[in-house]
Amino acid sequence: MSFIGKNIKKIRTVKKLSQASFAELFNLARPSVGAYEEGRAEPKIDTIVQIAHYFGLSIDLLLNKELTINDLYKFDVIVGDRAGTKLADKDEETNPMPPGGIALVLLDKYLEYIVNYQNKDFISKLRKIYLPVTRKEKSRAFQLSGSEMEYNHNGLHHGDILLCYKIESLTTKNIKKGKVFVVVKRENIIIRRVTAVSKQIEFSSDDPNYSSMYLDTDEILELWEVYGVYSTYLNPPSTVEAKILEIENDIREIKKKLK
Repeated sequence: MSFIGKNIKKIRTVKKLSQASFAELFNLARPSVGAYEEGRAEPKIDTIVQIAHYFGLSIDLLLNKELTINDLYKFDVIVGDRAGTKLADKDEETNPMPPGGIALVLLDKYLEYIVNYQNKDFISKLRKIYLPVTRKEKSRAFQLSGSEMEYNHNGLHHGDILLCYKIESLTTKNIKKGKVFVVVKRENIIIRRVTAVSKQIEFSSDDPNYSSMYLDTDEILELWEVYGVYSTYLNPPSTVEAKILEIENDIREIKKKLK
């Protein structure tokens, strides 16, 4: 028995999509969506593939398991403006979104964010991510652009999601040396590590092939300290980690011989 119909309805209600909005996403007729949800018909395989890909789900999960809220919220970017989607119609059953959420600035929103970073209405319309973490500080998430913070396949990678809290007072004493920051400037948004703090702040890449950048505090529109990272990239072990692993294996072999 396929769960595709129930799962389409669950996705719609959680994502706050009307049947018409869902149909528009996948070039379907609105009555077809109703037929899927009521079990009177099933979508074609290419439509199933599109739905799975769009919402970041496996086809197996979509077909063979009734989705839970956790399945849909797990490090998930909640649909807001992905394809001009509309809120569900008032007469349709909907589940309210969880309160809160962290506003996410994707790569294609960088320039808009620089212009509108103080615009509360703009911030409220950014996509949200919901994570099992709470901080008292004001939080925001940024998608990393570029490979300046990656070296020898380690570090932060292009496309990673950086969880940040805001440095409210831009004084040098509040900026910690060694920490990674998202720096919002008038020209662009950069992600760098602070390597020195004096009259100017030195921001450096983890890749030594890039030169350092020196900024005064009045050149910075916003400064966000990175406290967490969501990445789909698995970093290889560092040289130190590899050595420790080698030593642990040697100790195990010695213990076996002693026994």
